[in-house]
Amino acid sequence: MTDRRFPWAKTFILGFGFFGISVIGPLFNSLIPPMLEDLGLSAFITGFILTWDNIINLFVQPWVGSRSDRTRSRFGRRKPWLMLGAPLAAVFFILVPFVRQNFVLIALAILGTNIGLALFRSPTIAFLGDLFQPGERSKANGVINLMGGVGGAIALFGGGALYKLGVPLPFIVGAGIMLIAIGIVLALVKEPALEELPAAAAKEPGVLDNFRQVATDPDRSGLFLLGAIFSWFVGWNAMEAFFTLYARNVLKLSVGSGTQMLTAFAAALIIFAIPSGLIATRVGRKPTIMTGLTGMIVGVIAGFTVRNPTILLVVLAVMGAFWALVNINSLPMVYDLAGKRSIGAYTGLYYFASSAAAITGPIVAGWLIDLTGHTVIWLFTAVFMALAIFCMSQVRVKR
Repeated sequence: MTDRRFPWAKTFILGFGFFGISVIGPLFNSLIPPMLEDLGLSAFITGFILTWDNIINLFVQPWVGSRSDRTRSRFGRRKPWLMLGAPLAAVFFILVPFVRQNFVLIALAILGTNIGLALFRSPTIAFLGDLFQPGERSKANGVINLMGGVGGAIALFGGGALYKLGVPLPFIVGAGIMLIAIGIVLALVKEPALEELPAAAAKEPGVLDNFRQVATDPDRSGLFLLGAIFSWFVGWNAMEAFFTLYARNVLKLSVGSGTQMLTAFAAALIIFAIPSGLIATRVGRKPTIMTGLTGMIVGVIAGFTVRNPTILLVVLAVMGAFWALVNINSLPMVYDLAGKRSIGAYTGLYYFASSAAAITGPIVAGWLIDLTGHTVIWLFTAVFMALAIFCMSQVRVKR
């Protein structure tokens, strides 16, 4: 079979799906916590509410992904789920600022947004397997993640500015941008005909089966790597969830300004995404990730001591560069350890570990904030980054 030229145009068009998803997430995580705090909720309860999306994802996304494999319609297999989930998420997301003074209504709006996003996230990701040959998927995934990073950075900076003009504006504009981006995918992405699709695979093992496979491996590197992944995502998810509250309560900044500060982190992550992959190719993924984790620890310790917003902005930018070393190379590191026979098992566990961390981080950090104050978030993140370094040190790289 002859090699085809890489379909750059199709990849960037598909990337709008990830762009749309990535616009909502940062706005959600940065603007909703202050609203919940204004209702008198503790940081623990706020953190728990922020994990609803990850709890839903653990159950809804696998089901939707499987259902979309079997969906048959004149629009295709994946597109009906985008057509259902995106408008649902947009409507509930727009409702959030208008019902923010009533806990029951804002909780329902948050829940509706989470369910809507869960309905179309898996089918959007599934396009990667549908549209690209195995040898193209790494390059395509890089482009798609770049688009997602740009969407997140735009959301943080633009959302912070719009919030200063009117609380509902970032929600309305964010939902509109998401719908436009998903509309581009619906209009321009052509799903492969059913006869072009591969035959249905056998039922994949569940998370417990995958964990049993990794746990019984005489080499414990897989377990330690999963521990590292869980630890560094616990640390960063907690920081992302509570940074705007830290900025408002400790730095005395507006919510909009606090949201915009995170743009420095997101922008650095985008800029260093490709270089981090090149560095890992030259020196190895484990040393690259260890360097990134060390830099993150230095950054969060500096953040603990800094009270000047301008200096903290620089600290966040440097942290974003170090986080790229970790985040960009984590899944390839999993594949390095898995080998061809275990890629499916390790991939499932990677996403389970990261989702479990996204649930654990905000809840535990919120409890600590209630006990000690918002500044503890920096030390909390430092502890889990250090735990990740320990776990990574126990990982033996296969030659």
